[in-house]
Amino acid sequence: MRSIEKDIEFPQLEKRILERWKANNTFRRSIERRAGAREYVFFDGPPFANNLPHYGHLLAGIIKDIVPRYWTMRGFRVHRRFGWDTHGLPVEMEVEKDLGIVGKGVAEVGIHRFNEACRASVLKYAKEWESTVEKTGRWVDFEDRYLTMQPSFMESVWWVFRQLWDKGLIYEGHRVLPYSTGCHTPLSNFEASADYRDVQDPAITVTMPWVDDPDTAFLVWTTTPWTLPANLAVAVHPEIDYVRLRDHADGRRWVLAEGLVAQYFKKPEEYTILERMKGRALAGIAYTPLFDFFEGKRAEGAFRVLVDEYVTAEDGTGIVHLAPAYGEDDFRVCLREGITLADPIDLDGRFTEPVTTWKGLYIKDADPLIIAELKRLKRLIRHVTLVHSYPYCERSGFPLMYKAMPVWFVKVTELRDRMLAANAKTSWIPENLRDGRFGKWLEGARDWNISRNRYWGTPIPIWRCDACRELNVIGSIAELEQLSGEKVEDLHMHMIDHLGWTCPKCGAGRMRRIPEVLDCWFESGAMPYAQNHYPFENREHVENGLPADFIAEGLDQTRGWFYTLMVLSTALFDRPAFSNVIVNGLILAEDGKKMSKRLRNYPPPDVILDAHGADALRLYLINSGAVRAEDLRFSERSVRDVVRLALLPLWNAYNFFVTYALIDGFDPAAPRPAESDDILDQWIRSRVSTLTRTVREEMDAYRLYRVVPELIRFIDDLTNWYIRLNRRRFWKPGLEGDKAKAYGTLYDVLVNFSLLLAPFTPFLAEEIWGNLTGAEDGGSLGAADSVHLQDFPEGSGSMDPGLENTFFLMQEAILLGRSLREEQKIGVRQPLPEMTVIHPEASLGERFSPLVGVIRDELNVKEIRFATNEADYVHLDAKPNLKVLGPRLGKKMKAVAAAIGALSQDQLRTVQSGGTLVIEDETLDADCFLINRTALPGQVVTAGTGLSVALNTTITPELRAEGLAREMINRIQRLRKDSGFEVQDRIAVRWHTEDAELEAALSVHGATVAGEVLAVSWEATGRMAAEECRDFDLDGRFVQVYIRKI
Repeated sequence: MRSIEKDIEFPQLEKRILERWKANNTFRRSIERRAGAREYVFFDGPPFANNLPHYGHLLAGIIKDIVPRYWTMRGFRVHRRFGWDTHGLPVEMEVEKDLGIVGKGVAEVGIHRFNEACRASVLKYAKEWESTVEKTGRWVDFEDRYLTMQPSFMESVWWVFRQLWDKGLIYEGHRVLPYSTGCHTPLSNFEASADYRDVQDPAITVTMPWVDDPDTAFLVWTTTPWTLPANLAVAVHPEIDYVRLRDHADGRRWVLAEGLVAQYFKKPEEYTILERMKGRALAGIAYTPLFDFFEGKRAEGAFRVLVDEYVTAEDGTGIVHLAPAYGEDDFRVCLREGITLADPIDLDGRFTEPVTTWKGLYIKDADPLIIAELKRLKRLIRHVTLVHSYPYCERSGFPLMYKAMPVWFVKVTELRDRMLAANAKTSWIPENLRDGRFGKWLEGARDWNISRNRYWGTPIPIWRCDACRELNVIGSIAELEQLSGEKVEDLHMHMIDHLGWTCPKCGAGRMRRIPEVLDCWFESGAMPYAQNHYPFENREHVENGLPADFIAEGLDQTRGWFYTLMVLSTALFDRPAFSNVIVNGLILAEDGKKMSKRLRNYPPPDVILDAHGADALRLYLINSGAVRAEDLRFSERSVRDVVRLALLPLWNAYNFFVTYALIDGFDPAAPRPAESDDILDQWIRSRVSTLTRTVREEMDAYRLYRVVPELIRFIDDLTNWYIRLNRRRFWKPGLEGDKAKAYGTLYDVLVNFSLLLAPFTPFLAEEIWGNLTGAEDGGSLGAADSVHLQDFPEGSGSMDPGLENTFFLMQEAILLGRSLREEQKIGVRQPLPEMTVIHPEASLGERFSPLVGVIRDELNVKEIRFATNEADYVHLDAKPNLKVLGPRLGKKMKAVAAAIGALSQDQLRTVQSGGTLVIEDETLDADCFLINRTALPGQVVTAGTGLSVALNTTITPELRAEGLAREMINRIQRLRKDSGFEVQDRIAVRWHTEDAELEAALSVHGATVAGEVLAVSWEATGRMAAEECRDFDLDGRFVQVYIRKI
């Protein structure tokens, strides 16, 4: 056992341990050590490597480290393989900037050059990622990483696609989809829901005059003026009441929903209703469109009233315009009526032929010009600005448009019931997400658009005949090589799109690959199979590992990775992809805003790690609501508090043990005394056993957020109670009997606690374990050289819940006593005659008997009394325990709560003593009440949750003298520390005071003071020169003190 630094720099300690882990290959050995053990399967979702990791990545990564570390120590073999998402829009957009082709298109440089530039850029920040992840203490295999751009990965993705095709779950359809003009590709529904923004848009009402009665017009409302040039119909609801009215202002006649007339006329006398009708009566009426760009469509039945129940009268006019190319309902209704598309907008979101008036204009730029033209044509009735929530492309920042496109889908609707059944077999943290946010998403799941009009991704493996349109779906490289007759080493489009063959059906056409690539979410969802090149390799390994034991990601993945995993695992194997999932929330800047590099409103992760260390960051994040899917406002001050309130106290406890163990030559390998009969030793050992069982239970249930508070509570018990109350045992001379038992207990507690800490604070746990056991130097006790190569404690040690409860009450009594001293402004070094502990149980005095000395010493009182007559000291009041009664009582709750509030003191004491009360025909026990104690007036008493205490504050001259002696001990101990003396150094003391009371006190209690400060010489002297001594103020009495080391 080596000595350690008293003033520790945790980041420096962590660097040393990282070097040791590397040198000893500890991570690899932690897996190899479990060879032959049951596999614990963990899936790690692949991030993009074209940007630096942020706190969201680190939080998820820390969760992904804690859980595998725990299960490894539980005896499982846990492979942790890192993966990179190397395809998709983030990569392409970065490369477009690098190549200077933003807005110009990939054709500017060619697909081959573009894709190779993407390949070269995808791991741009991989080294920085590895460095930061390593700093956090996360163990993950970067060497055996998987990349979604690897041919083996892409081939497995092709196999997945082929399986879905063979099951009839892939189809091509023309659908209106969210489309990103910035990224030139349609998006899936869950991608489109990622970035909604409150925006201002024009809301206009226009006229559609009847062909047969031009003086009558439909009033039509829209918030997308740019869609009006492609208007082909209007729609009404069949059962809504509509009116035809005359506007007294100009005599014109309008048709709109009766319930919305008041939106256009302030007073009834401003109009006259000429006719009322249901919406179905308007069906088929022809109208004059706003523009004549698509007049030829009238032959298909365009420019008439259609009827559909999706129309509402909640806003606008109750009459909606239909542009089937730009609205899902528009498309459905017009298709039903035989009206084909009119789509004058290109993939850049700009108008094309035949809309020559605004040709080349971006749709949102055209809005004001279209509105101006409508005004000129006298077709504009109203123009206001509307603030509403609108979806934006998360990648490009452009507003999405909805556009009809030919795309490929997975028939998720056919899988919906099976997915819900699979989801019911999973466990979520927080629990409500399974059937809530995620379950509701599954219930409403729609067919999944998996095709993207991009370049850098896994090509959709469909070849189509250019003559007869026959389709071939390829499921492997070997199949493609066989059909094409060429060797295939790379599956990206620029490496395979030249491959083709004669159509096997018609013999006349040539099979050519369709141009789209797969949505990169399809690749992520296929990750469980593709990372292992399944089914071409590792078949048994993959199939035995489904579902995975554990996954973890952020809340946004309920509509992303968690969802695509579930879709594909259900489609392929009819089972969930995972059994347990922890969902973390979003980490915000301290001001509650999104973290922004531009705003610099957060400290970079490396700054926090270098300043405070990874263990502190880990405990801070895991002890927050972020591991329950709640948002967290990141606070560096809170990380610093973890160091101050948890890590430093634990280090000080460790330092205390090592310091005295080295002084006394304590050898943990030497024969131990019999089990300690000291009640403090028994209590702390019981606390370790209880904590071990608690940690196992919570970790087995993946409730990490419940573990850290227990660890921190134990650190407080260890440092502020056990060690502080036991210091004198370590100060005794020699190394026998009780002192040896104290050493043995503290050693065992620190070693066992380091095992419990190992998954959470891997660095500090490694330091404590390695030094105390000698493992870091080769293991003088035969231990492996790392705490992370140990088994997790079983929790089989002796537990004494009764003793722990007694200690809890003792701690409360002491804390209440301190509170009373502070309230009365009486320092703890001033002895008081007595304290009374008030509790209704007469047996408490007997339970407290071994601890009375502890309470006396802690509170510096001469006598502890016990009383059961609580009514003489405190008043009781109660509230219902809503957690217990709420689910049970339902509508009765209000009456029961009122009755509880009116209970008498005797009734509450009946409950307190273990009895029950019947209220509103309900039998209620103590768990149903929250009882509060309030001190009665005129008493020096305070009440807690479990008991109350009263303090006698009479100070006699004898007690005053003893208090002054204690103040003197405190000042000399402070002077020892300031002088740099070691704890074992003996000293000589000279002192002088001109205060008679103080002089008498120091004379009477001189032996006690000398003993406490290790003074072998205690001498009262005359006045000393200022440079010789230190002056102290002891409650208004001055004393000079001189010390020197002997």
